[in-house]
Amino acid sequence: MLLRPGYILSVFVFLSLTACSDPSSTSIRFALASSPISLDPRYATDAVSSRINRLLYQRLVDFDQKFQVKPALAGWNQLSPKHYRFKLKPVRGYFKNGERLTAYDVKATYDFILENENASPHRSSLLIIDKIIVVDDQIIDFYLKRIDPLFPGYLVIGIVPKNMAADRTTLNRIPAGSGSFSFLEWPDTSRLVLQRKSDKQLVEFIYVHDATVRALKLIRGEVDLLQNDLPRELVQYLGKENNILLKNLPGNNFTYLGFNMEDRLTSQLAIRKAIAHAIDRQSLIRYLMGGKTRLANALLTPEHWAGLKNAKAYSYNPDLSRSMLESLGYTRDKPLLLEYKTSSDPFRVRIATIIQQQLNEVGIKVSLKSFDWGTFYGDIKSGRFQMYSLSWVGIKTPDIFRYVFHSESVPPQGANRGRYINKKADELIEAAETSPDMSARGQYYQDLQEQLLFDLPYIPLWYEEHFVAYRNNISGYSLASDGNYDGLKSVEKLPSP
Repeated sequence: MLLRPGYILSVFVFLSLTACSDPSSTSIRFALASSPISLDPRYATDAVSSRINRLLYQRLVDFDQKFQVKPALAGWNQLSPKHYRFKLKPVRGYFKNGERLTAYDVKATYDFILENENASPHRSSLLIIDKIIVVDDQIIDFYLKRIDPLFPGYLVIGIVPKNMAADRTTLNRIPAGSGSFSFLEWPDTSRLVLQRKSDKQLVEFIYVHDATVRALKLIRGEVDLLQNDLPRELVQYLGKENNILLKNLPGNNFTYLGFNMEDRLTSQLAIRKAIAHAIDRQSLIRYLMGGKTRLANALLTPEHWAGLKNAKAYSYNPDLSRSMLESLGYTRDKPLLLEYKTSSDPFRVRIATIIQQQLNEVGIKVSLKSFDWGTFYGDIKSGRFQMYSLSWVGIKTPDIFRYVFHSESVPPQGANRGRYINKKADELIEAAETSPDMSARGQYYQDLQEQLLFDLPYIPLWYEEHFVAYRNNISGYSLASDGNYDGLKSVEKLPSP
């Protein structure tokens, strides 16, 4: 049973009985479901770290709502098929030490990532770069090993100061970016304080593990806004509160169930397919997720130029799943035993618990293990799992496929955490990357996604809806389709009514 009425009622009664007055604070307090892991953009890969780093650091390029690359810190010209010249804008930021960002900082940032010994997880996406030459303070040239018309879209890493580029330990905890926000303090994992440069407005990121407690703190006025990571009934409840406002937006963040392809059991395609047919994704969306959450059949959304347009999805078919398992010798009396890891966030645990129940109904007995975010994420990057669930956020360009699925991208070189090794997939990735024709390139990526859907290193689940809940004295926060926190650049906190 997907909904637990007794549980929901107790949550709502708890909220109602404990709501009280709004504590006064001039800071804008943003509640997080998990704390950031790294504030060094060269190493940040989790969603919260990446979104906060966008506020702290400037990047050469960004993307519009149609996934088209656009200038951010710099514009560019293609001087030859393998030579790009970037020119920094005259108006650009200053680092915390007062030095203005220059082309030398850009070079130091990308040189560091490209050094194999530094083990940056972003290195595999940038190996196309042959050399980087600074022309002057404002101009920098990138020379490529091969032709790639998508190259400018790969330069999305935040720029660190050259005199600190080698100091990865300090930047991990004390960022020194030139972005819209300055770092003030990070005393512990529960609280991070930034200051908006334009008007000195303080923004506090407050880690609140439990979804119910996050909602409670919003109602009480102990936090001012929260984004995502709440079960649907809590969102609906918040929407009934007079002093709380809601916004929602369809998202492109891809949630999936991942497998260890080196494990004796989860490396078997028949087992992965039986699991895919046992999961009722539509019911999970209907009862737990937001109204604008969409089923996913591939990492890229269908409307993306390289997305899979007419994917043949794995239907919910528990009878077929049982039949497939029985052919492998597994029954209710002799179930398949698997371990499933997730974070300890209660919302994610709840999703995992329902998937556990659905798998149990076809004869798969799942041991569910939940861990704090740092431990969980470390296990996934190290390959210590059979199954796990996570989301990819902010995907704009199809170079993600090399980063996630190429055989050369096993951590720490990339994010092929499931150790998926497939010669045909590698060939399709490489053919797409080297094709000068964009139509042909798109077809290669679509063929690749068909291959991935057949091989199932991931079971696609859905593209999650984004929502923000905020108090009625908060104004000007806008949602983005990738769930970033850029709305904090313009949000205002008005005096409480």
